[in-house]
Amino acid sequence: MMAIRRDDGYELSTDPERLDIDRVHTWLSTDAYWALGRTRETTVRAIARSVVFGVYRPTDQAQVAFGRAVTDETTIAWLCDVYVDPAQRGRGLGSWLAATARDELIARGVRRIMLATVDAHEVYTRLGFTTPPRPDQLLELDLRG
Repeated sequence: MMAIRRDDGYELSTDPERLDIDRVHTWLSTDAYWALGRTRETTVRAIARSVVFGVYRPTDQAQVAFGRAVTDETTIAWLCDVYVDPAQRGRGLGSWLAATARDELIARGVRRIMLATVDAHEVYTRLGFTTPPRPDQLLELDLRG
């Protein structure tokens, strides 16, 4: 597991034991457009099968951001569920989390990292993410309804 601290005291950790599952579930199921209505059981199962990234406030160590990567740690990773508490936005925490996740996945040997976003293209393009050269080759089977 990895933990790093910014100069302002915010800490990022990959330790799943530190996650505030109730807080993460509330964020995702009530405020994240891609996960609205997600059950707590689904959140728990998704976290258990992912490399997780939690960001913690320096004053009280409360969790203020979350992200996870679904990966084989060899060929591909899907960076998803990146979320920053609304009260903490504007501090660069989301960019820091995504950059750290990218670097950690690369260090683990991942050669391709994918993600989807409706409204944060600028954040991710600054970190080197690009539109696939042939997006018409990507397909999905979406059973969410």
